[in-house]
Amino acid sequence: MNQVSTRFLKLAVIFIGIPVLALCIFLVPKIGNFAGELYPDLAYMKSLVLIDMYAAAIPFYFTLFQAFKLLSYIDKNQAFSELSVKALKNIKYCAITISTLYLLGMPLYYLMAKRVDPPSIIPIVLVIIFASMVIAVFAAVLQRLLQEAINIKSENDLTV
Repeated sequence: MNQVSTRFLKLAVIFIGIPVLALCIFLVPKIGNFAGELYPDLAYMKSLVLIDMYAAAIPFYFTLFQAFKLLSYIDKNQAFSELSVKALKNIKYCAITISTLYLLGMPLYYLMAKRVDPPSIIPIVLVIIFASMVIAVFAAVLQRLLQEAINIKSENDLTV
């Protein structure tokens, strides 16, 4: 049963990555072009929006890779290992990086939202920032709990 659930989760991780890849290929260039059209006098606007969004995609895919590795550790009965703690730590840092990148890009999105009616860009960016921070906090809590479980397990192994 454990193998079935981890395979399902691995498949879910893959299926999470596919739509984001499609967004990066098809939608992000359109958003960059749209930003460039809104502010033709600011030549760097398009480039900054593209850099911000593509830069956030890198830690997103690294997070998916770390989640895949974590599921592989669970398959190999290495869930309570330092490798799992390291994967959770990487997930936490990637989520913080995504939030930071979108937070730094917020002035760009604000400028875009000023010219769009209704200003629907800001709530979307805020949801991305909030979701990333929730994932970072969740990963930090899991990391701490897993580290404490490993410490308890090692103490029990020493006493036996």
